[in-house]
Amino acid sequence: MTTTTPDYEALFAALCTEVGFCLHEKGRQRVIEALPNGLDAAVRAVFKAEGVDEPNAPGDLKRAVRDCIKAHVRP
Repeated sequence: MTTTTPDYEALFAALCTEVGFCLHEKGRQRVIEALPNGLDAAVRAVFKAEGVDEPNAPGDLKRAVRDCIKAHVRP
């Protein structure tokens, strides 16, 4: 059985171009570290790295971040 390594560069490029969240290196590392804890944890890490109050962020923005991560990182 082969497992593919997620293409984090593509993920972070998509977050930047599609959602407008261009994370710095430390923020990227937080997201990568959060991924094993699930998609919701990774979404929270993105918002935290951007300095956005995730609980009060618009639902469509949360969905956009979630969909972007889901499209680039497969379990």
